[in-house]
Amino acid sequence: MVSKAWIEREKTVKHSMVKRLAWPLAGAAGAALVLSACVTVLEGATPADATATHALLGDFFNPVQFDNPYAHIPAQCYIETSHGAQNACQFCHTNGVYELGLGNNLPQAGAEARLGNLQLEYSFAPHQPFDPLSAANPWENTLKPEKLLAAVRALGHDPQAWNGSEMARYVRQDNWQAAFAQRPGSPKNWDGAINHPMRLFPGLAPADLPAQGDGFVRSQEASRGFFKDSAGWVTGWRAVNFMPYGIFTPMTGSVSGIYIRLPQTFMQDASGQFSLSTYQRNLDLVARAIQDRLTPADGQTFTGQAQTVPLRRGEYPVGTEFAHPLHYVDVAADGTRADISRFPGTRSQRVKEVRYMMKWKDFHHADFRPGEKEEGLPVYGHAKQGWVDNGVGWYLAGYIEDARGELRPQTPQELTQCIGCHSGVVRTEQAPSFTSGTGNTVDSTWAMARKWPGAAGWKEMDYLGYQSHASAESHATPGQARMGDPFNRGEGKGELRHFLDNVVGASLYGDMPGAIERYLAQTIRAARGYTADWPSINTRSPQAFTASQALRQRLMRELTARGEHLDGQGVVQGALLYPPQLDALAGAARYRQVVVSQRYHLGKDVFAAAPVNFTYLRDNAQAFTHLDGQPYSQGEVITDRSVHRSNPAADTYLVGDVPTLIDAARSYAQGGTYNPDYVPLLSSPLVFEKRP
Repeated sequence: MVSKAWIEREKTVKHSMVKRLAWPLAGAAGAALVLSACVTVLEGATPADATATHALLGDFFNPVQFDNPYAHIPAQCYIETSHGAQNACQFCHTNGVYELGLGNNLPQAGAEARLGNLQLEYSFAPHQPFDPLSAANPWENTLKPEKLLAAVRALGHDPQAWNGSEMARYVRQDNWQAAFAQRPGSPKNWDGAINHPMRLFPGLAPADLPAQGDGFVRSQEASRGFFKDSAGWVTGWRAVNFMPYGIFTPMTGSVSGIYIRLPQTFMQDASGQFSLSTYQRNLDLVARAIQDRLTPADGQTFTGQAQTVPLRRGEYPVGTEFAHPLHYVDVAADGTRADISRFPGTRSQRVKEVRYMMKWKDFHHADFRPGEKEEGLPVYGHAKQGWVDNGVGWYLAGYIEDARGELRPQTPQELTQCIGCHSGVVRTEQAPSFTSGTGNTVDSTWAMARKWPGAAGWKEMDYLGYQSHASAESHATPGQARMGDPFNRGEGKGELRHFLDNVVGASLYGDMPGAIERYLAQTIRAARGYTADWPSINTRSPQAFTASQALRQRLMRELTARGEHLDGQGVVQGALLYPPQLDALAGAARYRQVVVSQRYHLGKDVFAAAPVNFTYLRDNAQAFTHLDGQPYSQGEVITDRSVHRSNPAADTYLVGDVPTLIDAARSYAQGGTYNPDYVPLLSSPLVFEKRP
C-alpha cells in the first residue's frame, strides 16, 4: 500500500467528490436507491435499515507493491504469433468498438498514438520509469508449470492422487451455496451494507437456479423476490446466453453463467405496479443498446417507472448488476442429471469463482479522450471485502476458492486482473484511480454484446446447446452442440470460423488441445481433397516452425471454407468445443494446484507444458533479447523481451520495442491476420454459416 498520509488525502478527495455525485436512481416514483462510491442507501430500505448501513469505503493500493505489479496484463498478451500466422490479439486489441462510439474509448490497434498498436508491437509500458518493467512475463504458473508442481508438493500435496474419479467428485461438490449463506443483508439489495467479507457477494441464490424457461430466476422464498407471478417469486435476475469467446470455453477448462439484474424501478409499470412484461421490455432495451440495435421506435428512455432514465447506445443504466459464476468443466453435466449438475453447458456444481459487477455511476466514454489511461495510479478497493472500483463507473467484486476449495474474497491484487479487461479510459484530478481495459468491451462488459437474439439469449448459458452423450467413452468427444456458427456482423462470416481462421487454435493462447488435433488430423487429409495432410508443429528450427504454422493456417482456412467445422446438420462440431472427460478432469487437476497453493497472482491457466507460443523461435533478422541484453537460445521459454532504452526523454522509454510479426500490409488472401477493426457483435438478424 501507499503511504498513510497519501491515502488519507485521497480519501478526503473522494468523499468530497461523492457528496457532489450522489443522486437518486431516477423514476417518477422517486426510487430510494442512491449510489455513490462511498455512501450507500439501500433500495426499498426502511429508515431503520438506512441508519444501520455502513459506508462502502476502501483504500488505495499501489500496484507496484503487488507481488505481480502488472496483474492487469493477461498471460495471453505475452504469446508469440507464429510469425504472424496466429493473431489472437485482434479479439481484444481493436479500434472497432471505439470507432462505433459504442461504450468504449480504448482503441488499441493504432487509432491513438499514445496507446500504440497492440496487434503489431509488444509495447508493454512500465507504471513509472523506476518501477519493475512490464516486458517481463510474471505468469509463472503458465510459463513454468513444473515450478507450480514443486510448490504444491512442498506443501505436502500429491497431485497424482487427484485422479479422474477424485476430480469428478471434487467438481461435483457445491461450494457456492455455503458462500451465499454468509452474505449479509437482503439478497434483493446489491450491497450487504455492513462491514463483512462477503458484503458484495451477489444476491443470487444458487438454490434458485437454474433459471426458468424465460431466463428469469424465480424463488420459492418470498425474501428473495420482488414480486410473485404464477411461477414463483421473481428475483430480478435473468440468465444471459451468448456466443462464447476463446477465453471461457469448455476447451479452456472454465465455463460461465451470466446473470443480469436491473433495479426494481425497471420492474414497475407506469402506475408503480410490478410487471414482468415491463421488466422484459427494459431488459430487451438494455440488450439492444449494448448490441447497437436501437431504432427510433425504441424511444429515448426506458419504460414504466424507469421512463425518466435515458436510453443510451452502449451504456447500461446506473444500478445494473451482473453475477458471473465461473465453473469447472464437467462434460457429463448438461442440466438433465440432477445428481451431477443442475447447470447446462458442461457447467459443474463447483465454481472456481463468483464474480460480480455493479454500475454505481454514469460514465460516458465519449467524454474522455483516448490516450489517457491511468494504469500507474493506485487501485481503489477493500482488502478484506473483495471489491475494487474499475475507475469508469463500476464496482468489481470477486470470490475465489481458498486452499480448501471454499470461496473467499479476492485481494486487490487478484482483482486488478479483472480491471485489466473490464475498464476503460478516464482522467480526473479528483479521486484518481487505476484504469485499464481492452478495446472490445461495451461499457466494461463482454457477454451482453454477444447475447443470442431473442429467447435463445434469455436462458442459462449452455455453450451452443451442449448435449452430452451418455455412452461416450472417457477419451472421446463427450457430446454435441445444437447451434451453428453465427455470422459476425462486420466480418461477414461465422464468428467461430473467423476465430479459427486467425487464431488457428482453441483459445487466446493459440494452443490446440490434443482432442482438436486428433479431429483435424482425421479430417484434413490430401485423400479428402485438401492440399496437404494436417501437419504437426515443427519446432526444430525457426524456419521449420514458420513453415508448419503457415501450412496449418492455410489448411484451417480450407476446412472452414468447406464448412467442415460444422456437421451435416450445420451445427458446430462437438470435437471443436467439448473436451473428452479425461482431458477435462486433467485440466481441473492442474488448476487445483493453483487452488491449494493460492498462487493466483502467478497465473490461473496451467498447461501440461508451456504452450508452444511461449517458445523462442525467431531467426536473426527478427531476433530480440532478454531485458538484460542476453540473447535467447532457440526453443527457450520466453520470460521477457527487450524495451526502448535509447532516449530517456521519449514517451516510449522502457516501453516494449519488439514487433509481434503480424504484418499490417499482408492481405487475408496472402495468409494475413491483421484486423484493426474487429467488433464482437453478431449479425442482426442472426445468420448462420452454411455448409456447402
